[in-house]
Amino acid sequence: MTWLYVLVAIPFAISAVVGMMITAGALLSQLRPRVEPATSSPNPKVSVIIPAYNEAVVLRPCLDSILECEYENLELIVVNDGSTDDTAEILAGYENRAIIINKPNGGKGSALNEGIRHATGEILVFVDADGVFTKHTIPNMLAGFRHKNVGAVCGNDQPINTHNVLTKILALMTHTGTGLARRGLALLGMLPIVAGNSGAFRASVIRQIGGLREDTLGEDLELTWRVQEAGYEVEFAPDAVVLAEVPDNLRSLWKQRVRWTRGLIQTTRLHWREFFRPSASMFHLYLPINLLLQLVQPILQLLALIGLPILVAVGIADFGDWTATLPSLWVVAGVSVTLVNIVIALILDRAWDRFAFLWVIPLLLPFSIFLSCVALAGLIAEIRGVESKWNKFERTGVRTVTA
Repeated sequence: MTWLYVLVAIPFAISAVVGMMITAGALLSQLRPRVEPATSSPNPKVSVIIPAYNEAVVLRPCLDSILECEYENLELIVVNDGSTDDTAEILAGYENRAIIINKPNGGKGSALNEGIRHATGEILVFVDADGVFTKHTIPNMLAGFRHKNVGAVCGNDQPINTHNVLTKILALMTHTGTGLARRGLALLGMLPIVAGNSGAFRASVIRQIGGLREDTLGEDLELTWRVQEAGYEVEFAPDAVVLAEVPDNLRSLWKQRVRWTRGLIQTTRLHWREFFRPSASMFHLYLPINLLLQLVQPILQLLALIGLPILVAVGIADFGDWTATLPSLWVVAGVSVTLVNIVIALILDRAWDRFAFLWVIPLLLPFSIFLSCVALAGLIAEIRGVESKWNKFERTGVRTVTA
């Protein structure tokens, strides 16, 4: 059964190697000097577009934080996508300070496209209705446009609610998956996504590639792929912090991550030819690795946890064979890399207070099993063709961090 052990071990081996490469890239990125943005002027007009669907609980802090930003050449656009709560009433109080658009419900991509049609800025910033800016988020985001071929910049979204065990786990995972990983991936030219909650795009690029698709759950992922397929680069702005809610219960997290998994599958289906495109682009080289890490590895991990004990019980597999230790060795390697990455990520993000969350590290293994179940559920939901437009988790308005 050597082949079975190797099959299980390969994704973990790749994960460990890629993880070390990304960490090295993140550390090297600290040596990059800050430069003036390659825009038409030092302070180009920025249009911030917020899609909103039933966001009354969190909308006010989001709008206030953007309007209080230390950036004057700003246009704020909010698209109310057929909300049935008090979203419209809240927006009425901002009519003198923002462009308010009310439209029938059509999904997040549709709402963003409507905002783009009304935007007059050179740079478009997309943020979800629970996002809270710091006073320097916008100028720090602009710093990511290091040269004229940068078509998009991903901001550094961080949890605003860290009040229970789950949100503490997600806080650590966000610092590694966003703050650390995106630093390294951007330096290597392999950043696969500009997060929908903290992303900036050149308006000319967005219009050149036709805006957002409205038929995918991963509109931010799909848009980022098209930006890079059009020949533009994607950067990461670590100091462009956007605080936002993370799910505070497993049901909400399940809902969010199933959506993300389906978005990845849909985007892969739409762009599968890019996997075989002869190109020197690091982005294209990373696409199959990204799919392996985000979808294949979690499902293989789950199948191994279920299948290997059964094979041992019926006598097909023998854990006395030295090859049976390979998966365990790679799991240990993967966990070790994760622990090191968490510490480095917290240091790079200067998130000193979150070192107090390190006690949740023993829970990362069962948490990874949960995410493996999510990946499988997302795959099944996509195969079944379950319809969904927003499928966002319910906001709570809990704030344990201030901008």
